Amino acid sequence: MDFKGIDKISPVPYYYQLEQLLREKIENGRLKPGDALSSEAELCSTFRVSRTVVRQALNKLCQDGVVYKEKGRGTFVAKPKLQEKFIQRTYGFYQEMKEKGLEVESKVLEHELVEPPARIRTLLKLSEGQKVVKTFRLRSVNKELVMFTTTYVRSDLCPGLEKEDLTNRSLYQLLWDKYRLKISYGHRTLGAVAASKYEADMLKVPRRSPLIYLESVSYLEDGTPIEYFEAWHRGDKCKFAIELVPAEEMKKRIPPHRENSTFWSGIPSKQTVSFSDRTDK
Repeated sequence: MDFKGIDKISPVPYYYQLEQLLREKIENGRLKPGDALSSEAELCSTFRVSRTVVRQALNKLCQDGVVYKEKGRGTFVAKPKLQEKFIQRTYGFYQEMKEKGLEVESKVLEHELVEPPARIRTLLKLSEGQKVVKTFRLRSVNKELVMFTTTYVRSDLCPGLEKEDLTNRSLYQLLWDKYRLKISYGHRTLGAVAASKYEADMLKVPRRSPLIYLESVSYLEDGTPIEYFEAWHRGDKCKFAIELVPAEEMKKRIPPHRENSTFWSGIPSKQTVSFSDRTDK
């Protein structure tokens, strides 16, 4: 490996310098996904640092999902995490990944007409007895399982939706093509959680692995809530990009009825970060 050296005069810790040097080589493509890094002993010799320094640098890269370790084999460059926009154009995961040229697969485990839980009924402004179409899907990108989702869509606005096949198909595109329903905006919350046994089994990761939990209610242009969904993303495979816009610009873009949403009254306090989605028209 052709690396710059460690600046022994700098006050910056050696392990941090080494981490940044390795990260730079990965980010600029000199080291590609699947490539093996030099062994700990080789890194110690190359940079004239202790094994402790090398391990600190590698552990930080592992924590960030930049590299991964295989027992008895060494340390390897990980595939880049999937990036989703958190404040985004109002289309779904399927369309966003397709636009990036990625292969998306959905395995539908449940798709039926049901009565929603009370909290979801409140969020979707439904009367008691009204039903929704519940869809549970496992989502994979480029053959790797990255998330699972549970979606509840108002059946009174899209009759017969439960009969449609959502395998490898965009729900939002279907809502437009068949029912002329366009998602205009939404409210979302985002949080970091540890995988329970159930979530770990679904995503095929160790129990208590880091997951990104996303919860959302989507609305039509007139403020009618149409969809509630929650999604669990693998923390080692996904990340979210958050777009910031000036407050005055947001006020111009968001009609008054959106600011009076009752979304937050039904959301438990376990989520830690929240933003309002906007749509670029």
